Amino acid sequence: MMTSRKLRNAGLMVVFLVIVVSGACRRQVPPPPPPPPPPAAPPPAARPTATLTAEPSSIQRGQSSTLRWTAENATEVALQPEIGTVPAQGTRSVSPAESTTYTLTARGAGGTAEATARITVTAPPPPPPPPPPARPPEVSLRERFEREVRDAFFDYDKSEIRPDARDNLNRSAEFLRANSNISIRIEGHCDERGSVAYNLGLGDRRANATRDFLVSLGIAADRLAVISYGKERPFCTQADESCWQQNRRGHLVCTNC
Repeated sequence: MMTSRKLRNAGLMVVFLVIVVSGACRRQVPPPPPPPPPPAAPPPAARPTATLTAEPSSIQRGQSSTLRWTAENATEVALQPEIGTVPAQGTRSVSPAESTTYTLTARGAGGTAEATARITVTAPPPPPPPPPPARPPEVSLRERFEREVRDAFFDYDKSEIRPDARDNLNRSAEFLRANSNISIRIEGHCDERGSVAYNLGLGDRRANATRDFLVSLGIAADRLAVISYGKERPFCTQADESCWQQNRRGHLVCTNC
């Protein structure tokens, strides 16, 4: 019985030693390190921004406007219509033929942004009407009379109406018919040869011959007065035939111009 107790005590001692040894061994082994923390998530990409303006925003057809833009956080920037890829900042002069809305598109890792600007195109005003044709300077009745009316010239010592005098008086009568309010004085003139009395009579015959011819062309006689100056009021004072010819005339003078 003694032996059994010893054996039991010895067994308990062995168990105790095993427990002690196991505890000592467990304390000597360090625990495993903790696992590393998970990597931090990258920050989200910045969203692109875009601005676009047109200066001026309203133009007449044929004029120009300036597009001005800015884009940020973008890897691709495009301007439409008809322009295409552009830098992130810039300007462009455009001349659209009709009203147009321009769109700036900025694309990047953070998405897409757009901006628009509209240019309104109006028709130019109609050209001003052409100036009225310049009016000719007004000409006085006296100036017209002196330009249109012709005298009757005579041969030496004659009072008959010669062919060139007929042409002159026909033209004069045409003007007098168109201006029926005009009255005239017909002056008979002579060259310097002959006496004063003789030339007064010759001048009178020439003035009356001129009046009678105008009357035959339809000019009322009460519009025609006659007077003779003979050789007293010469138009030319040289003593030669070319000068004398100028003085032999029936001279028409407007009395109410």
